[in-house]
Amino acid sequence: MIVFDLICSSEHIFEVWFSDSKSFEEQVDSGDVSCPICGDTNIKKAPMAPNISTSKQRRDSLSTATDGDKDKSTPGGTAAQVPDPENVAQAMQVLRQMQDYVEKNFDHVGKEFTEEVRKIHYGESDHRNVYGDATPEEADELREEGIEVSQMPWLPRHNS
Repeated sequence: MIVFDLICSSEHIFEVWFSDSKSFEEQVDSGDVSCPICGDTNIKKAPMAPNISTSKQRRDSLSTATDGDKDKSTPGGTAAQVPDPENVAQAMQVLRQMQDYVEKNFDHVGKEFTEEVRKIHYGESDHRNVYGDATPEEADELREEGIEVSQMPWLPRHNS
């Protein structure tokens, strides 16, 4: 197995495992690989820096890992939380379950979201749970009007 950092045309970077380089090329060429954030299938390999370490660095990282501290120093000198792949997979699973629940129990109003929630809030439409598309600015405007809205990342559907 081999892991590649991939990037979509919207510059979202994500990691995917393949059995080999040929498998990567075949799957990308056939459009089977899509960005988990936006669903884009225009995918290419992201630049990756090799991970070369000395025996002292390996010992230090092992002692850090056994201490349970996953903070690593970034090039800018600040600490960054390194996500555990198992936790990322679990988070993606929870997001998928939330998305499934919303799709089954809410009405999809698409791009009319801000207009529809205003109608519901001001009594021009019957109360019901809705979901749809809104920019961060539109969501902030709704909150300023006293309309409670929540945002969540929306995962694209995969057929594989």
